[in-house]
Amino acid sequence: MKKIKKLVAIQPVSILEESKEKLKEFCEEIIFFDSQPESAEEIVERIGDADAVFVSYTHAIGEEILAKCPNLVYIGMCCSLYSEESSNVDIAYAREHGITVTGIRDYGDEGVAEYVLMNLIGRLHEADGHPPLLGESSEISGARIGLLGLGASAQAVARALGAMGAQISYYSRTRKPELEEQEGYRYCELSELLKESDVVCSCLSKNVTLLYEEEFEALGENTILFNTALSPCFEQRAIEKWLDRNNTWYFCDTLMGLGEESLLARENVRCQKRSSGMTRQAVIRLNKKVLENLERYCSGNIF
Repeated sequence: MKKIKKLVAIQPVSILEESKEKLKEFCEEIIFFDSQPESAEEIVERIGDADAVFVSYTHAIGEEILAKCPNLVYIGMCCSLYSEESSNVDIAYAREHGITVTGIRDYGDEGVAEYVLMNLIGRLHEADGHPPLLGESSEISGARIGLLGLGASAQAVARALGAMGAQISYYSRTRKPELEEQEGYRYCELSELLKESDVVCSCLSKNVTLLYEEEFEALGENTILFNTALSPCFEQRAIEKWLDRNNTWYFCDTLMGLGEESLLARENVRCQKRSSGMTRQAVIRLNKKVLENLERYCSGNIF
């Protein structure tokens, strides 16, 4: 098994102390920074002569950084990697220069589902002190839920709400006929889904925008939008106009996904400012997958 000479975590990456001990099996030297870098120059400085780095999703690791770090052979993303296009790491450049990039998936989906479930119940039952979404106190049973995307986190949301009797519809670039058959989910075109849903949950990949003025017009009043993606799923002015309408609500877990922070001043916008997926259990799953990726790389198993 080959060993990493020097591994640097350029920012906080949720690696537990027991995992840091495990890393010593694969790395001769390990450095963990406990603060966020403030610039690309600082990222380059932190990487230095390291041949491996751990990164999260908050900073772009592009060509301008990678080109200045000639020793790098491995980048371990301690966060979700869904596609090259949505990644904050320039995977194409890394591949061309012999740098292996690994990421993880499906470690925080349960927390996302619980976040949606918790806040939806509060709105349906007026637990937050505001009139209930549907005019009178209601159960999830029979609520019309529209999902944007049907990846792992969206499926977790669908399972949770479906188990309580919600009607699940979805819109996705790729249909999932097996889930339609097994779970009874209904595929809709975007405009139809928005018109027919009481609640829309966006679980899209980063940097995907689907909702503009026309789409918010279709969504209409007496509705909720949840966004658990790592970027806004909407055009800013369009959501502002929608939020001016009667009984419209926007829930978002992270500031990255919120949109402009001016939205926080609105009574009908709720943002907890932290990822709903990063629960204690999710951190444990994250650590396991990050370590497995590094062990696989050091063992010579090609990704």
